[in-house]
Amino acid sequence: MSAVKPPLLGCIADDFTGATDLASILVRGGMRTVQTIGIPDAALADTLDADAVVIALKSRTSPAAEAVRESLEALEWLRQRGCSQFFFKYCSTFDSTPAGNIGPVTDALLQALGSDFTIACPAFPENGRTLYRGHLFVQDGLLSESGMEHHPLTPMKDANLVRVLSQQTPSPVGLVRYDAVAQGAAAVGSRFDELRGEGVRIAIADALSDADLLTLGEACASLTLVTGGSGVAQGLPANFKRLGTLRQVDAAHMDSVEGRAVVLAGSASRATNAQVAEWMHAGNAAFHIDPLAIAEGRDVVGDAVAFAEQHEPALIYSTGNPDAVRQAQAELGVERAGALVEEALGNIARRLFDKGFRHFVIAGGETSGAVVKALDVKALRIGRMIDPGVPLTLSLGGEAPLLLTLKSGNFGAQDFFSKALRFMQGATA
Repeated sequence: MSAVKPPLLGCIADDFTGATDLASILVRGGMRTVQTIGIPDAALADTLDADAVVIALKSRTSPAAEAVRESLEALEWLRQRGCSQFFFKYCSTFDSTPAGNIGPVTDALLQALGSDFTIACPAFPENGRTLYRGHLFVQDGLLSESGMEHHPLTPMKDANLVRVLSQQTPSPVGLVRYDAVAQGAAAVGSRFDELRGEGVRIAIADALSDADLLTLGEACASLTLVTGGSGVAQGLPANFKRLGTLRQVDAAHMDSVEGRAVVLAGSASRATNAQVAEWMHAGNAAFHIDPLAIAEGRDVVGDAVAFAEQHEPALIYSTGNPDAVRQAQAELGVERAGALVEEALGNIARRLFDKGFRHFVIAGGETSGAVVKALDVKALRIGRMIDPGVPLTLSLGGEAPLLLTLKSGNFGAQDFFSKALRFMQGATA
């Protein structure tokens, strides 16, 4: 076991930016939080002094069996560190396919923990995700009309999450309706008991506001496993405070780092497209990564690195409108198009690191995974929040400390790139 105080909460996230999103929520609640990139090795594990540890996997679009295996390995590591409660984090748009991976991973975690019940609540009202009578809304429209129905890997064409989850698991799926949530934690707890009595193992939980998420968090105090988007984790730190097990410290503190800056964007989401457009509209330098050019053998990486050196801070982006993305995927195949872009952005990051770049703003879960791997980042100390769900982070392990933001494609205001760079500059002041 580690010489440092054991963490209280152990979290498993199915992608990198989702992990950072969750970690930022926990920091805001007063928990000193470290995010690891995959399962830490023994040397790093013994240095992770934190109230919460979030293990970032890349399992959202993996085959279900692979996602289950990786999640169980992460769970075992967290149990060995001494965590008393566990959280499985997935996207606030419930990204998945009929085969998984949310249902299969939840089932496997419940079984491994010897637990008979948990909730599933991807709601994040601060970012426009709400749940009512089991239906997920994105802003004012249903999930199935939000643009997520066109996602290239996990198209979400049904907003009824009870129905969606029931396709992924043999476990009975129930619903904690808003009627119960509005009455407070005790009423939610009673609803949990009713559902257990009916044989339900996983319950979709309604939430329309942050207050609802706090209610759900309090009601989940006795659950060994909680699952959902990062929003529902808002209510978990208070449970540890009530128990007197949470230290009173500045959870967001981090050291400063000097260095040059770059923005790398690989997400094809509407939000990231808008952020790219805003960056260029403001007259900032931008270099487009074309997967077709990479496939033709052009030195796209070298050109992008040279551009970033000459135009600091520059945006290097592969983001495009849906028609452009579909054209590249049609010519190269979905997997190859994505892999070419991820590899290129990772190589660009590595070469810029070697030239003294230490501030990286990264948009997109797959892109973030590729970049942190290329930079050999082992773990992240989570700091102040830049926009809802996106904090400033400090790398741990690796060759040199870095300031990074790992932004989910769907998150952030239109001026997020400029805002993130200002946060990084403020951290070095």
